[in-house]
Amino acid sequence: MKSHQFFATCPRGLEALLAEELQQQGARAVQVTDGGASFGGDMAVCYRVNLHSRLATRVLLEVVRGNYASEDDLYQAALKFNWPEWFDVGRNFMVKVTGVKCPLKSLEFATLRIKDAVCDRFRQAVGSRPYIDTKEPDVRIHAYLAAEHFQFYLDTSGDALYQRGLRRASIEAPLRENLAAGILKLSGWQPGTSLLDPMCGSGTFLLEAAMMALHIAPGSRRHFGFEKLKNFDADKWKSLRQQAQSQAKPVTFQKIYGSDQDLRAVRVSKQNLQEAGLLEAVQLSHADMVEVPPPADAGVLVANPPYGVRIGEDEELAALYPKMGEALKRKFAGWNAYFLTNDLRMPKLMRLAPSKRTPLFNGPLECRLFEIRMVAGSNRKEKPADE
Repeated sequence: MKSHQFFATCPRGLEALLAEELQQQGARAVQVTDGGASFGGDMAVCYRVNLHSRLATRVLLEVVRGNYASEDDLYQAALKFNWPEWFDVGRNFMVKVTGVKCPLKSLEFATLRIKDAVCDRFRQAVGSRPYIDTKEPDVRIHAYLAAEHFQFYLDTSGDALYQRGLRRASIEAPLRENLAAGILKLSGWQPGTSLLDPMCGSGTFLLEAAMMALHIAPGSRRHFGFEKLKNFDADKWKSLRQQAQSQAKPVTFQKIYGSDQDLRAVRVSKQNLQEAGLLEAVQLSHADMVEVPPPADAGVLVANPPYGVRIGEDEELAALYPKMGEALKRKFAGWNAYFLTNDLRMPKLMRLAPSKRTPLFNGPLECRLFEIRMVAGSNRKEKPADE
C-alpha cells in the first residue's frame, strides 16, 4: 500500500496521549501540534486509527499543500488536483475551511472558490459535477489556511470519531466521548480497578470505561468516510474489523459504578448502556454525590460536575462544593478523584489541594482536570490551593 501523510485532530490537551495511540497503530513520524498530530502511513494505518483511536476526532488525509496569497490561488490549486481519481462524481461532497492568521477577508468566499474548482475539475474530466451536501456528505474536503501556506485534506472519518455508532440519549450538554476517554487515560485508571462516576449524567464515562475494559474497538460499530473513496480496500478493512471484533471480551461486570442524584440521568445512562450491550459491565444507582458510599477501599473517582452556566447556579455550586469535599474526606481515603470543570474556585471551595491541574477543552470551553489524591488523614490539614 502507498504511504500518505495524515493529520488526526483531538480535543486540546490530549495531543501527547493521541501521539501514543497513533504509534500503537503503526503510524510513522508522529508530530504533535496544538489540537492534533500529523503522521505518515499507508491506508491500512488510517483504517486502524479510525477503528481503534479513543481520542481522535477526525483523521484527515493530506492531498495538496502549497503557498497562496489570494482566493484565486486556492481555486487554481484545487482545479489542478485530480479529485475524480479519489471519489466518484455520484458522491456528494462539502468543503470546510479553517484559517489561522489567514490574510483573506472571507473564509466563506474561499470555501466557495474551492467548491467551484472541485466541480470544474469534474466537469473537465467526466462532463458533469458532484452535488454539494453540507448535512450528510459522502465526502468531506477540509482546507486549512495559515498565513502563507495551505493544505487540502480528504476526511477519512466521515462523522466525528467520538460518535461511536451507539445510539445515544442525552441530558443537558453531554461530555464528548473522546474527551471522556482521555480523562480516563489521564487518571491512570486500569481495567480491574474500581471506577466510580457519582455524577454520571448520560453515562459517557461509564460507556467509555466499559469499552476499554472489554477491549471493544470504539469504531467497530460504525461506518467511515474512507469507505466512500475510490482507493477503499474492502478486503483489508473487513479483516481489520473482524480482528478487532474477535479481540472483544464477553460482557461481564467490570467494577465500574455510576450514580446520579437525578433519577432521569440514571434512566438515560441505563438506556444508553443497554443499547450499547454494556449494561452488565456497570452497576448503576440513584444517589446524591454526598451520600454515595465508596464501592471499594481504593479506586478512581471521575466526575464532570454541572457548570454554573445559568443564572443562580453559581451560588448552588458554591454551596455544593464544600459538601463534596467533606464527603471525599470522610469516606474516600485511598481513592484518587478527578474533576473536570471550568469553575476554577472548585478545589478552594472543597478545601482540598489538587496535586495536578491539567488544562483541557470541552468543545470551546476551557476547563481544568483537577486531580485530588485522597491520602488517608493528610488532606484535612492542607491549605486550599489558589488557581
